[in-house]
Amino acid sequence: MAEKKVRAPKPNTPAIAILKFMPLVVFALLIIWAGLELVTAAAVSVFVALAVAIYTTGGNFNTIYRKGLAAAAGIIEVYFIVQFANVLAECFMATGVGASVINIALKLGVTARSIAIIALVITCILSVATGTSWGTFAACVPIFLWLNYLIGGNMILTVGACAGGACFGDNIGMISDTTVLSCGMQDVKIIDRVKHQLGWSLLCLVISSAVIYVFSLPLENTQGNIQAAFSSIPAETFAALAEKRPAALALLEQVSTGVPVYMVIPLVLVIGLAFTGMSTLLCLGSGMLACLVLGSIAGTCTLDQWLNDLVTAGMSSSGGSNVIMMMWVSMFGGIMNSMDAFEPLAKLVVKISKNVNQLMSWCGVVALIGNAALADEACEIATMSPILRNIVEENVETADEESAYRLRVRLATYTDALGVMGSELIPWHCYIVFFCTIATSVFPLHVFTPFDLIRGNVMSIVMVVSMLFLSFTGLDRLIPGFGLPGKDKAWLRKKEI
Repeated sequence: MAEKKVRAPKPNTPAIAILKFMPLVVFALLIIWAGLELVTAAAVSVFVALAVAIYTTGGNFNTIYRKGLAAAAGIIEVYFIVQFANVLAECFMATGVGASVINIALKLGVTARSIAIIALVITCILSVATGTSWGTFAACVPIFLWLNYLIGGNMILTVGACAGGACFGDNIGMISDTTVLSCGMQDVKIIDRVKHQLGWSLLCLVISSAVIYVFSLPLENTQGNIQAAFSSIPAETFAALAEKRPAALALLEQVSTGVPVYMVIPLVLVIGLAFTGMSTLLCLGSGMLACLVLGSIAGTCTLDQWLNDLVTAGMSSSGGSNVIMMMWVSMFGGIMNSMDAFEPLAKLVVKISKNVNQLMSWCGVVALIGNAALADEACEIATMSPILRNIVEENVETADEESAYRLRVRLATYTDALGVMGSELIPWHCYIVFFCTIATSVFPLHVFTPFDLIRGNVMSIVMVVSMLFLSFTGLDRLIPGFGLPGKDKAWLRKKEI
């Protein structure tokens, strides 16, 4: 019986290098130019990548397919955590946890000079609590845009503050799907990543608040009436929210009618347990049960509602196209890595890097470019994470596993922060398009454009710029817990200059 002939891989010529990169170009074009749904674009791109990989590597379909399948299977734990995170988000939105956070902050008093800062702080806290930037923005922007209109605040600063704050929690919140996905892709614990970036994130919040305050100084300092703002919200606004974000409508109604202040306890409980090192699933489960118990006391939730509405809704929203999309995108990344599609990019990054800090910074730039190309942060995280991890593991030597782990924690921070916060600076990104649509729907006195949100989003600008600058210069070491391993702990395989 004749032996089966094995085809040799194609030589690494410039033409082959370009061909290997084409599946990513196809992926981006299908999303941006053809307007396909992400799940469809990802599935088509997988088969394009399969064809290119078979041709360039000489492998057969089964071999390449199984490499992609292994990449998709590698993040299966993410889906279980996402289910619990989505259930907790539903509980926080429906039982009064989110409303209690907003009401506590609004009692501080709102003026034209302070409204943008208060909007930023409230949306930051609420997005950390609920893990959803879209839900936070949809719930808060009607309150703050109409209140801003009544007291004569700066509309662009206020809507930008709502957008930046909403994304803040999506980036660092423990129950955010992007937090869960980015950590899963790098095999790091969620709480370790939160601790790593906490000091930097809070510093960015302080700097952003200071910048917004300076821009707001010319405005009046007369306190506004919250109830008057609610009364001025037209019926069309509530109809738009009911259609686009029903959970936000329920939260908005709770803010208007009020909820007991003790409904903030589930949020404090989840965060506190997380910092003790408890398993993520147990932390999230504790928060879910706390919402049931305290919600039953407050009259915002019953056992039947908790089981059949909140838990079921959270579990259901965890599946569908989102999970399928992530599986296809993970498979796409695995196939692209199997043929070393990004080897030229990796070589370029290594060539222009003089030390580990610079290499890591360029990885952040690559993540930002990937986000712009794919116009979706989840796609960016799932696609770029294995690429960046491979670049670092192939070109950086570490003195111990702790240093290698710290580098992966930073990569998880890059892909999430530059995916979520970076989305606010990309005019065609799905995030900013959604935010413009919601803002215009609930405040029809102005047609919001992506550039309105970009120029008003101080938080996103501060976070993206500072992340790259601090990493590149090595000044990140001045922020507690945020520094990369020192030169004696991590170094490039080539001689550092």
